[in-house]
Amino acid sequence: MIRRLYYWTLSLAEHPHALWVLALVAFIESSVFPIPPDIIMIPMILARPSRAFLIAGIALVASVLGGVLGYAIGALAFEALGQPILSALGKADAMAEFSTRFNDFGFWAVLMAGVTPFPYKVITIMSGWTAMPLGTFILTSILARGLRFFIVAALLWKFGMPIRDFIERRLGLMFTVAIALLFGGFFAVRLL
Repeated sequence: MIRRLYYWTLSLAEHPHALWVLALVAFIESSVFPIPPDIIMIPMILARPSRAFLIAGIALVASVLGGVLGYAIGALAFEALGQPILSALGKADAMAEFSTRFNDFGFWAVLMAGVTPFPYKVITIMSGWTAMPLGTFILTSILARGLRFFIVAALLWKFGMPIRDFIERRLGLMFTVAIALLFGGFFAVRLL
C-alpha cells in the first residue's frame, strides 16, 4: 500500500496544479501523511530548475503550517484523551517528567526531525503534547525545514539530474551524520 501511495504522490508532480499539490502534501505530511514532500519537489525542480527556490519556499511554508496543525493535534488530543487515561493509570507524573526532558532538548528534537529522515510528524505532535513553547517550535521548524528543502532545491538547481540519486538515497543520511557530529561536538565541548 505504501508503495502505491508513493507512486501516486510522485505522479502528482506532473499535475497542472503541482504547486498546490506540493503545498497540500507538505502540509499534511507534517502531521499525518507518510510520504515526504521531497517526492514531489524533486521531479518538479528537475522539470523547471528556474523555479527551484519558489518550490522550496512553498514546501517550507506549507510544512511549517502543517507542523502547527500537528502541534495542535498533540496539544488538544493529549488534553482531551491522554491526560485522563494516564491519571487513571497513575502515570501522570511519569508523563510530566518525560515532558520536561523532551522540552529540554526540544529545539534539537525538532531540528533533527526537520532535516533527517525521522518522521517530522512525530515531533510536531510530541511538541504540542509536551507543551513546548510554540514560538520555539515554529522558529526551529522554519530553520529545519528551510535547511532541508532549500538544500535539496539548491543541489537540484546546480547539478540537475546527476544529483537526484544522491538526494533520494543519501541526503537523509548526510543530514543525520551532520546532526550527530553537531551533538558530538557540543558534548565534547561540554566535557572540556
